[in-house]
Amino acid sequence: MEFKELDPILHSQLRLAVMSLLISVKEAEFTFLKEKTNATSGNLSVQISKLKEAGYIEIIKQFNNNYPQTICKITQQGIDAFENYVKALQSYMKL
Repeated sequence: MEFKELDPILHSQLRLAVMSLLISVKEAEFTFLKEKTNATSGNLSVQISKLKEAGYIEIIKQFNNNYPQTICKITQQGIDAFENYVKALQSYMKL
């Protein structure tokens, strides 16, 4: 049996957690992701930047009642990558 390679972008606990959340909600505020993942702002920022560079999420910066707001939105490429990652993991479990 051949092992499928696991996507190194998704093979990080925090990035995988962010993608798992976004798969179910499609888009979320930075503060929501920070709360749900228990990550620090700095670490979460770095990880969502890596997901953005990979094309897996879009980052929308806007203002809401004069407060800066950062929205993370999963892309179709991100959905495909997540589904492929899950399939690859499942193939490991069938051994």
